[in-house]
Amino acid sequence: MKCVIAAAMVVSLSNAAFAQEWTEFASREDGFSTNFPGPPAVTQSTYQSQFGADLPARVYSATQGRSRFSVTVVDYRSIEKILTEKAKACPAGAETCLGGANPRSSTGAGYWKADYAGALIYATRQFMKRDAVITEFVWTNIDLVEGHMLQLTNKDQSRTYASILMHADRLFIAEATVPAGDPEPGLFQQALGFVDADGNSIRYQTLYHHGQPVPARGR
Repeated sequence: MKCVIAAAMVVSLSNAAFAQEWTEFASREDGFSTNFPGPPAVTQSTYQSQFGADLPARVYSATQGRSRFSVTVVDYRSIEKILTEKAKACPAGAETCLGGANPRSSTGAGYWKADYAGALIYATRQFMKRDAVITEFVWTNIDLVEGHMLQLTNKDQSRTYASILMHADRLFIAEATVPAGDPEPGLFQQALGFVDADGNSIRYQTLYHHGQPVPARGR
């Protein structure tokens, strides 16, 4: 009986330690918060947008066993400057050069307006192009910030869960991949949120649409 009790205590302590590894993480600089299994590694990166702008990005990542978790934050605030400058070198008469001088153009020089407006759809499309089976694709919102949510089954039967949102001219791609048979990564998936420069949580009173006037906060 003592051996059984001791074994039970070891399992209980092991489970408690496993749960305690998950901690809330917030980045005031990039304006988000979520849960990670331990402090995430932060990597500077570059993200190429739909019309070829190399945008600054940061990747926050962590692992737990064979499970991988990451939040990629792409800064779209420089999209107009980058693509307008790039358009100066395109061949005369090329379609991507047109419209730049007209402030009413729907595309903007280098298609920067189209790139900015379609950032959420373009990022979602990249998941759809993977060699995996999409089992879920839905509209979602986090604290009334709208976005997309996908679930994929990969060739090795692992599962990928992704949430993609645009907020404050930043693209957020939260991605978790867990081995076949493991439970959904709820601690990660359900924790994503947005914070202001003071670290305060952001929630709106009405839906926040990328590129539209910012609604009043609910808290």
